[in-house]
Amino acid sequence: MSFKENTLKKYLEKWQQNLRLQDWDIRLQTVDREWRKTGDVKVDRDDKKAILLINCYNPTSENPEEIIIHELLHIKLWDMDQMLEGFLQSLFGKDSEDPRFNFAMQQFMILLESTVEDLTKSFIQLGGEEKNLSFGRVERLVEQELKTEQGD
Repeated sequence: MSFKENTLKKYLEKWQQNLRLQDWDIRLQTVDREWRKTGDVKVDRDDKKAILLINCYNPTSENPEEIIIHELLHIKLWDMDQMLEGFLQSLFGKDSEDPRFNFAMQQFMILLESTVEDLTKSFIQLGGEEKNLSFGRVERLVEQELKTEQGD
């Protein structure tokens, strides 16, 4: 499966407006090689610029609109994300080896990702063109499970 760049751009324009991110300069960059992620965002908060990286080679999601919304929500929540990371770093030190820091950071990242994913699902249901959510990651877990059992 591969995503068409014009489809991705259409979703970017739609959801940048819907999420009230029109004051940001956001560029789309497709990744056409092996990559462990389906999407990512790199942000320059001071200049309000961002680049959305979308895996078009081996994405784990089947719904490109879902990926665009997810990454745009990371921009929307960027200030809160950076504030909380900074708070944890001020408590434990920037390069802390403290297991409490690692635990807190891991819990924060899990909470951030699950919140972004819940919001993404809500926006898909409210205004998405493709209402079917992607089960790509969990489907691979099922495939691995069944493959493991065949080897037993």
